[in-house]
Order: sequence, then structure tokens, then C-alpha cells
Amino acid sequence: MSQVIALVDDDRNILTSISIALQAEGFITRVYSDGDTALKAFAENPPDLGVFDIKMPRMDGMELLRRVRETSAMPVIFLTSKDDELDEALGLAMGADDYIAKPFSQRLLIARIRALLRRQELARGEASATQDEPEAPLLERRRLSMDPARHKVLWDGKDVTLTVTEFLILEALAQRPGVVKSRNQLLDIAYQDDVYVDDRTIDSHIKRMRRKFRAIDPDFDAIETLYGVGYRFEDE
Repeated sequence: MSQVIALVDDDRNILTSISIALQAEGFITRVYSDGDTALKAFAENPPDLGVFDIKMPRMDGMELLRRVRETSAMPVIFLTSKDDELDEALGLAMGADDYIAKPFSQRLLIARIRALLRRQELARGEASATQDEPEAPLLERRRLSMDPARHKVLWDGKDVTLTVTEFLILEALAQRPGVVKSRNQLLDIAYQDDVYVDDRTIDSHIKRMRRKFRAIDPDFDAIETLYGVGYRFEDE
């Protein structure tokens, strides 16, 4: 059965272009131009995933997400203005699963959608098939602690909110401290579908991760850049 994606944005050009692209990939789309209308529709026909613009009339994306999270854990991707860090931080803290800054590549959005839906399906399957099995172990590297089962990251005991993609990248680096991972290796880990994503996308993710860690630890330097080679996690 095709999965249903809800698109909520007051820009009809964006709604139309994303909807066409998703339908070409086999998804069913439902489009809404404001959060209030979308919320009422969700109560009757819940989608599998939502893509919300943050700045909308009547009910903005933040309020829509807050209301959705009262009854649903469906994956949500935020569309944000370029470099609007406050929106990103608030959205992730409220329970968004990922964010993409406008303007964005449709292929990148589709890759993020597929990744989130795949992770949700795996989580459901594992929960029903392995309820009595132990959870994935914590990944601990001195000041860093990662809990894959709960998608939780701590640095010096303080929460760091990462997107799905950022979590996958950090996990790959932290699993083998000191070992260099190239951009292409990290892309293969973060974007498992056969879609094109520019390798410089990894640089953007690393930059955002560093910014998040430095918000609680200004001296954070555990993710090291080796120019022309890739990145590695230094286990101090």
C-alpha cells in the first residue's frame, strides 16, 4: 500500500512541485495551505509522514507540530528559512524528526522522507518481533553517550537534539574513534536509498552538529576535519 505524505505550506507553488515529485515516486500526497485545516484532516485520516512549513497563517508549523504530538508520533520534517537556527532548535525540541532549509533539492527531501519512513517501519517490526530481546547497547565515548533505541544523545550528561541524519553520521564516526570516514562513506550511511545527494551535504550536517554541541560546550572539538580526506571522532 502506498504511503501517505501530508504537505502543509502556504506557498502553493511549493505544494504543487513537491506533490508531483512525491507522486512520481509512488507516494500518495495530501496538500494543505494552513495548519488549522491540516490538523482537522489528520484527525479523520492520519498520514504516514508530514512535511510542515514553519511560517504559515492561522496556525504555524510549530503549533501544528505541538498539536499533532498530543496524539501521534508520525515522523515530521520541517521546512525552514535558510539558516533560521532558532526555528530549527525549537522544532527539534518539540519533536520534529528532521528539517530542510529552503531552497532545497526535491531529491534530498525524498531521501529524507524515505529514511524516516524506513526507520519507523524497522522500529515497528523490531518492537513486535523482538519485545523480549535486549535493546541496542549504549554507545559511550567518555563525554559522549548515544542511545540508538531512544535516539538520544548526551554530552557531559546534557541533552543534544540531533536529526535522524545527524544521529546516523555521529554514530558512524563515534563507533570507531580516530578512524577517518570520507564524505562518500558517511553519505552511504546517512542516505541508504539510491538517490543523488551532493557530498557537500555532509559538511552542512557536520557544521550544524558542531554548533549544537558548542551551544552546551563552547570548547567542543571532538569532530575533526581532515581536509581533502573526511572526518573523524576524537575520543579525547
